[in-house]
Amino acid sequence: MSQLTAKAAASASRSLHVPGKPVVLANVYEIVNARAVAALPACKALATARYGNAKAHGTEDNDLTLETNLASIRGIATVAEEFGKPLTVDLQDGYGSRLEEAIRSIVKLGAVGCNLEDFDSAVQKLYSQAEATDRVKRVLGVAKHNGVPDFVLNARCDAFAYGGDISEVVERGKAYLDAGATTVFVWGGRARGISRSEVSETVKALDGRLNVMMKLSPDGLNVGQLASLGVARTSVGPALQILAMLTYSEGADKILKQAENSEVRRD
Repeated sequence: MSQLTAKAAASASRSLHVPGKPVVLANVYEIVNARAVAALPACKALATARYGNAKAHGTEDNDLTLETNLASIRGIATVAEEFGKPLTVDLQDGYGSRLEEAIRSIVKLGAVGCNLEDFDSAVQKLYSQAEATDRVKRVLGVAKHNGVPDFVLNARCDAFAYGGDISEVVERGKAYLDAGATTVFVWGGRARGISRSEVSETVKALDGRLNVMMKLSPDGLNVGQLASLGVARTSVGPALQILAMLTYSEGADKILKQAENSEVRRD
């Protein structure tokens, strides 16, 4: 993607983040489903999720290397360019000391935004607020230097998932936004989640510049509810991949059983 096109794509992506009218991201993990999503008129942007990318490459999300992630992003980026959709990617914690290298690499591939976690996977603890804030600044500095001044950084805050309270989430969130992040992705962890009241309180504290992952289950907050609460961005993470694989398995099982029953009748 040329620098001019990247600038336009980044600007378009940033403009989609409107509190109360959130950009909705149906996360993809390889070329086939990326093309299926990108072709939908309602699709405004493409986004990857590390869990999905990892599973598609036969590994676990915590073991997804930068090289494997980039291999996945490369194919999806061709689809994003084909359909003229901005691309944002899940960059985990930025791969430690390889943060600048990672940002240069994804920008070169055509990404105009990323998720960046404040949990250091190498030592299994949260970065200090100062470290995490500095990493936000470093990402944006590298992106700007490489021709994407409006790079969309979705700064993930994992404080809830590791015992923090809402005051820590808000304090960290404000610091990340002040450092230039477009939105803060507040994640409560798979077991804990994030409640309606916590979303409401965080939205108010962060002026709506909040990303919350929706759940497809009946007990989860849906798009309409998240919009009414005032968030600016929502995504589904690996939910569509899990649903797709379940459907694939059920379809395959039906076909295989038909073949098995046919053999029984011939006997």
